[in-house]
Amino acid sequence: MAALPLPYYYGYEAEQFSFYRIPKRLFEDDRFRGVSTDAKLLYGMLLDRMALSIKNGWLDEQGRVFIYYPADEIMSVLHCRSEKAAKLMAELDCKKGIGLIERVNHGQGRPTMIYVKNFAALPPP
Repeated sequence: MAALPLPYYYGYEAEQFSFYRIPKRLFEDDRFRGVSTDAKLLYGMLLDRMALSIKNGWLDEQGRVFIYYPADEIMSVLHCRSEKAAKLMAELDCKKGIGLIERVNHGQGRPTMIYVKNFAALPPP
């Protein structure tokens, strides 16, 4: 079998097959019906960020993975203002929202740790 004469990837072309995975269950499970599509997209982005945390060894004393995802990065990726980014994070948070994430502040000048919760551990409805 002859090799196909395929071109190389150049520059940004290499990123064309990078994907955010958004769990299908977030759309099919009635418990997540009230969560906006934008918040579900953000949750997929947060899940993706966990791979970076694993590479960096970002585990707390209990072995739980945490991430850092500053609001300015969320705003940049989603092309939104700070109010929208804050609203989406609140929608996902365990204090004001559905509980898909938990944010832990560590004081002024230090970034907020974000724990992305394992929604798949919920028993089926």
